Amino acid sequence: MLALAAAIMPAFFCVAPAAAQTVQTGDRIDGTAVIDQLDASDLAPGKVHRFWFRVSDNAIGQGWYVPVIVVRGAQPGHRLLLTAGIHGDELNGIDVIHRLVGKIDPARLSGTIIAVPGLNTPGLLHHTRAFTPGDGVDGANLNRLMPGDPISSDRASLYAGRLWSQVLRPNADTAIDLHTQSRGTAYPMYVFAGSDRARAIGELIGPDMIKIDPGVAGSVETEMLKSGVPAITLELERPEMFDRVVIARAVDGIERVMVDLKMLPLGSAPARTVKPYIGDTLARVATSRGGYATLLVDLGDAVTKGQPVATLADPFGRIIETLAAPESGRVNSIATDPLRDPGDTVMRILYTAAPQQQPAPGK
Repeated sequence: MLALAAAIMPAFFCVAPAAAQTVQTGDRIDGTAVIDQLDASDLAPGKVHRFWFRVSDNAIGQGWYVPVIVVRGAQPGHRLLLTAGIHGDELNGIDVIHRLVGKIDPARLSGTIIAVPGLNTPGLLHHTRAFTPGDGVDGANLNRLMPGDPISSDRASLYAGRLWSQVLRPNADTAIDLHTQSRGTAYPMYVFAGSDRARAIGELIGPDMIKIDPGVAGSVETEMLKSGVPAITLELERPEMFDRVVIARAVDGIERVMVDLKMLPLGSAPARTVKPYIGDTLARVATSRGGYATLLVDLGDAVTKGQPVATLADPFGRIIETLAAPESGRVNSIATDPLRDPGDTVMRILYTAAPQQQPAPGK
C-alpha cells in the first residue's frame, strides 16, 4: 500500500533526493520548461536559462508556478541569488531582476545568477502582501515562514518549504531579497543587514540607509544568514509601482556587489554616489487621536529630538495634535495615507542607539 501511495504521489509532495539535480517535469508553459527542482550547476554555461518552477497545487488542481531565471556564466564562480515579490504588492524588485538579467552577458560572467522575479504567485494575482491562495482574503506572510516544510499539510508552509528546499537555499552563496514598503507607506532605498558581511554588501549597494538588524525569524534574509549564506533585505521605496529611478540605482548597486564577488570584471559597475546613513534602532511616531496627518518632513530628512515632524487635524482642518521626533536621526518610513486612526504610525526614525563598529574582514 505504501509503495502504491508513493507511486501515485505528485512530484511536488516528495522529498528532494540526496543528490541535487535539476528535475524537469516534461511539461512546458508557452514553450518554457517546468521544473520540480533546480541545481544551477547542471545547466549549460554561457547561457540564460528560463524555467517555471511548479511549487504546489491550487484549489482546482492546477499548479502554482514561479518564474526562475538562471544566468550561467561562461566561467565558474560565485552563485548570487536574487529574489523578489515574496510580498505580492511589492513590485520594484521584479523589474530590478528583469533589467539586470537583460544587461548581463553570460560570456563575460564568472559564476551564476539565480533570479526568482515573483515568489508569491497567489499574492501577486490578488495584489496582496500575504500568501492569498484561495478566497482573496490575506493569508500567511511567506517572509515569516522560511524555511517552511515541503511536506506540510499547511498550504503556506508547504509553498515556502518547496521554494526554500528545491530552488532557493541549494543555489545560494550570497542572497539579496528585494522588497518595497507595504501599501499605504513608503521607504527610502534601504537595507537590513544582520552580519558584518551583510553590512559590507549593503554599503556596496549604496542605499540611503542601512539598519544593523538582528533580523526576523522566517524571513529569507534571516534564514539564509542562519544557514551560513551572507544575505540582505533591500527595500526599494513604494509598493505597487515600477519606479525607474530606484530600480536603476538597485541594478547599479547589485552590479557593484557582483564586481566585489569577482563575477564581473573590475570597472563593470558605476561608482557609488550615495554614502548610506547607518543606524540600529527605529523610533516610532504615532498618533494619540484619529484625524488627518500632514507630514512636516520628507523621507530621508535629518531630524532632531523634539522637532515637530507632523500635525494631526480634525475634519474642519483644526490642528489637534503636533507630533515630535522622539530621537535624532533620519526619517526612515512614512505613512502615505493621511487618514490615521488613534495609535497609527505616521513615520519611523532611524537612529543609532549602540556604538557602530567597523565590519570584521571576511564575515
